[in-house]
This record gives sequence, C-alpha cells and structure tokens, in this order.
Amino acid sequence: MVTVAIIPARGGSKGVPRKNVRFLADKPLIAHSILDALEAKLVDQVYVSTDDPEIAAVAQDYGAKIIDRPPELAGDTASSESALIHGFNNLEKVGISPDLIVFLQCTSPIRTGLEIDQAIQKLEDNEGDSLLSVSPSHRFLWQEVDGLAQSINYDYRHRPRRQDMQPQYLENGSIYIFKPWVLQQLGNRLGGKIVLFPMGEAAAWEIDSLTDFKIIESLLNNPID
Repeated sequence: MVTVAIIPARGGSKGVPRKNVRFLADKPLIAHSILDALEAKLVDQVYVSTDDPEIAAVAQDYGAKIIDRPPELAGDTASSESALIHGFNNLEKVGISPDLIVFLQCTSPIRTGLEIDQAIQKLEDNEGDSLLSVSPSHRFLWQEVDGLAQSINYDYRHRPRRQDMQPQYLENGSIYIFKPWVLQQLGNRLGGKIVLFPMGEAAAWEIDSLTDFKIIESLLNNPID
C-alpha cells in the first residue's frame, strides 16, 4: 500500500504574514509538519503543495518534494480541497497512485509521526474510508436563534456533571486521512465511513495569530504527557 502525505502551504496569509516560514520552536512552521510526516513509518512520500518559491525552498531543505500550485488555487478563497485535488492529479500524471492520502495542516503542528502512524492503523483496522483527528471537548455550547438563546449539547434545566456527559470531540485539524475516491467523487477530505482519531487537548491549538505562535511554542517546548 502506498501512502502519500500532502501539506498545502500557500504564500499569502493575512492573519500572520509569511506564517508558514515563520520560526516556531527553532524551525519554520512548515518544517514541523514535514518532519512529522517523514517520521511516520507508514508514510511513503511527503509533498508540499505551494505557490511560493521561498516555501518551496524551505520545504525541500527539510526533505519534502514540491507540487507547484497555480496562483488561482492559492488565493484567500481557495479551499484546501482544491489544493488536494490538484496535488493528487499531479501525482497521477507522474505515475504515482496512492492508496491513502494523509493531509496535514501547517497551522496544527502539535502532533508526532507516531500519531500519524497510529491514525493510519486505526483507519485500516476499522475499514474506514476517511479519518479526522479530534480532541476531547467538555464545553457547554449555546447558539442564538431569532434572538433566543438555546443550549446545544445539554439541557440547561438539568445541567449534568461534565464527567457524566456523552463524550464529545472537537475537530482539531491536525491529521486527515482519506482514500483517493473520497476526494475524487465527493470533492471533500471526509466521506464514506468516517473514523475518529482522538488526540490530547493540546492538539486543538491552531495558529491564527501571533498569540497562538507563543502558546504553541510553549506547548511544543513543554509537552504534556
């Protein structure tokens, strides 16, 4: 079985300019995802999809191969799926037909190669078609509908103890795995039989701001077992 990791990384970023090559814990942000994928024993090849020459150079320095992404698939409105579809089509053109695609987001760097392997193994063991990593959530959620407050995941009139609630999970954006047909037929990273891969709470941190950089750097330098 051939498993390929694809890491989309466009050059433009409004929240934190040049964030994919900004240093986080002594290495560029994108390097964390590349090294995680290279560490995974069940991942055969690692690709970075980018429109940016600097990102491409950094990615190659850390051991990734490059998929040149056209500018029209790298704007603010371009979806990750469009980059994944483009990347997969380019792999097929050069004779690479993966059985599984591992999609890693640079902005969710709290993961390890071992966890990627465990996620792949869980997908196979459960005969799934796609997988997403999640972190446990114990939050009481609300929404406002037509100006009225409504509790979503519990009955506020009978507030439960958190430990008595049905386990709930937050999509943490760290690891996605899918069979190619899911992407080709559904245009989505998820579909078919979906499997959850629980991770720790720290994995739920994503980089959207400079504050996130500081928090995640602290978590990487001081991991919580």
